[in-house]
Amino acid sequence: MTHIQHVRRTEAFSALVDDLGICFGGDYNPEQWGRDVWLEDAALMVQAGVNLVTVGVFSWARIEPEPGARDFAWLDDVLGILHDHGIAVDLASPTASPPPWLGLLHPETLPVDPDGVRLAAGSRNQFTPASRVYREHALSITRDLAARYARHPAVRMWHVGNEYGQLDFGDEAAREFRSWLRAKHGTIDALNDAWGTTVWAQRYRDFDEVLPPRRMPYVVNPAQSLDFRRYTSDQLLAVFAEQRDAIRAAGATQPITTNFMEFFRHVDYWSWAGEVDVIANDHYIDHSSPTAASDAALVHDLMRSLGGGRPWVLMEQAVSATSWRPHNLPKAPQQTKLDSVQAVARGADAVCFFQWRQARTGAERFHSAMLPHAGADTEVFRSVCELGDELRRLREVSGQRVEASVAILFDWASWWAGEEPGRPTERLDTLEQVRRWHRVLWRRGIAADLVAPGADVSGYRVVLAPHSYILEPDAAASLRSSVQGGASLVVGPFSGVADANAAILQGRSPVLLRDVLGASGEEWVGLPDEPTPLAVSPGFGSADGEFSATVLGERLRAEGAGVLARFAAGHLTGAPAVTRHGSGLGTAWHLGAVVSDDALESVLGEALDAAGVVGVVEDLPDDVEAVRRGPALFLLNHGAETRHVEVTGRDLLSGADAEGRLALAPGATAVLVDVPAAQLQKETVR
Repeated sequence: MTHIQHVRRTEAFSALVDDLGICFGGDYNPEQWGRDVWLEDAALMVQAGVNLVTVGVFSWARIEPEPGARDFAWLDDVLGILHDHGIAVDLASPTASPPPWLGLLHPETLPVDPDGVRLAAGSRNQFTPASRVYREHALSITRDLAARYARHPAVRMWHVGNEYGQLDFGDEAAREFRSWLRAKHGTIDALNDAWGTTVWAQRYRDFDEVLPPRRMPYVVNPAQSLDFRRYTSDQLLAVFAEQRDAIRAAGATQPITTNFMEFFRHVDYWSWAGEVDVIANDHYIDHSSPTAASDAALVHDLMRSLGGGRPWVLMEQAVSATSWRPHNLPKAPQQTKLDSVQAVARGADAVCFFQWRQARTGAERFHSAMLPHAGADTEVFRSVCELGDELRRLREVSGQRVEASVAILFDWASWWAGEEPGRPTERLDTLEQVRRWHRVLWRRGIAADLVAPGADVSGYRVVLAPHSYILEPDAAASLRSSVQGGASLVVGPFSGVADANAAILQGRSPVLLRDVLGASGEEWVGLPDEPTPLAVSPGFGSADGEFSATVLGERLRAEGAGVLARFAAGHLTGAPAVTRHGSGLGTAWHLGAVVSDDALESVLGEALDAAGVVGVVEDLPDDVEAVRRGPALFLLNHGAETRHVEVTGRDLLSGADAEGRLALAPGATAVLVDVPAAQLQKETVR
């Protein structure tokens, strides 16, 4: 797909939103019900303000009850009913869940786990993306579906598969993995060099000797594991792309997407982002976590960033409780509204749920839905109608962007490699560090984009690298250039450790950033369970702060950098823990440990202040989230107490004017326009 074609495809979603406003709806599974229910559903959808539903995700067995048979009559009827009621359809290729007959007739289509156990048919996701037989059947039904509905007036978007993430370690995967390795490495000698197979006598004579990382007597070669993860992501992408291309070949001009799954470990969404016409995400917030609100904001920022800042789709969320956690807490209607408006604040132009009507049977019979078992005369359905009405009032926000001055480095390959076994500690959690660093920005009302290492970060005032285990020369050059141009750079512990093959870079670490940081390290060590105190230099942090470090520390040496804090006890006593170094027009900070929250707040605060980056609202109260999207200021109270914000404007949700001091009750949201410029903080010129 050319760049021009991709731009046109992304514009197709914008055209859909221009027509419908913010899209509102959810997954709809009419194959589970009869026609009388379809008619009732369509009428209730209109009542709720639903304008988009996803149809057909799990309908393969209904469409193809026998190999080669096709039953589209029921789907013709469903699409006709929805179209007659003014409801747009996101039509799915039903290939995520093959009928049982496929696995029974062709067991090679079923995935095999690392222990060599072939999984049985009869649930969902029971396929290996490496199976040519599966892919032929999936393509066949997708082609027929697209040929029939590419120009159907109800179909406004296409949804390929569902939640790609299938893993397979069987013989089908071994064959395709070897092919992938040949394409990447070229020769077996090159693979042996890249994987360092002289360790433990692992050297291979031929690609045919290479297997997926199945169960082994001891630790798997980390380079082998890393390449298998890359292969798996690429293989799944190939499955998506061939179905997408089949739909396009049938003449479909609608946007085509599939649903991502937050920070999903098994798929590199940076490599997928350019292959979908609009980013779509399934997000099931765990509100039992005290950091749920900031963690959700980070996920939304990731989705917006994957799309290059363009609006995205919240494809699935729960209207109340899920059914797949060990203990499933419900969501109050106010919380569901808060979650939905938060997504819009951070760039979503669609708010959808799983699912429309709660299932009577099957594994998800207790998963909440927009229309519960008890029917329309319920608090849940009334709250859904209210949400639909409120989202209509946000139409003028659709299409607008969130502008960010802070970039956070995040990379799937680095995440994978940085958490392989055999490290100084298995307690260093990449994603948890990204969340902690982002949370500092969230509390201050500062927007951030996530970027892949090596991306151009010249447009950002602050660049954060919480844990970039793999650092390649292009990424290091981009960071160095950013600092020398005047930006603030903050690098976290255990960063810049390895190359693209997970081999340790030789020399004092981080080898490729040693000059810009003005400091370097010689060893990484696990720290004791009891927090290690830090001795703070005068002028750094608050006077009453008691900074500490946990999990992992580095034995650093200052090489021109100023030392802001040192280890005050233990194996690293006296060694620098936090450094600061001027480079060119900018400044770089290095954290040589996982530092306490107050220490992290101080370091990131310095970096933000040095770059002149401030939150959109001055004196933002605790628990209140503030985001500027286009002309609108979103304020969301995630706390249990009423909070007040000094701001003036017109609230799109209530229609009321906020004059001077806005009171936000617990769980309340406000979306203000016409806010005087004087009330919004401005970033200073660096």
